[in-house]
Amino acid sequence: MSETTQEAKEIFTVCKQNVDKYFSEVERSLPQYLQSITNLQQAYTTAWKNAIESSISLQQEFANKTGMNTNVPPAFIKMINDATEEFIKVRAIQNNTVLATIDAVQQNIKMFNDNAKTFVELNENILQSWISVCTPTRN
Repeated sequence: MSETTQEAKEIFTVCKQNVDKYFSEVERSLPQYLQSITNLQQAYTTAWKNAIESSISLQQEFANKTGMNTNVPPAFIKMINDATEEFIKVRAIQNNTVLATIDAVQQNIKMFNDNAKTFVELNENILQSWISVCTPTRN
């Protein structure tokens, strides 16, 4: 039996090979996933905008055909414009909050990875101490 075959049967090697294979596939699919989510968001936004514009157009056509007066006082127009500006500000704050949250999560993941490495090193040192205590010394 060759060394490669023996190595492949060792449980930790098999586990590492399978973990590497799994995460390689995950990493390969991430750009596709991201693109699909982006496409979905764009399609949703476009559909939502088209529905609202169609509704406005239909209402405008109805008002024009029925001779309805659609003029509004300047104060009402100012109120609509001000509300729109506030919605835009809220959306910007929401975007900044989401981006800051994502950044914080990324920092926490980085910190977890750094701490995990330190924890593994600590465990290796503890394991080595136990092994040295339990292993008889040869003279």
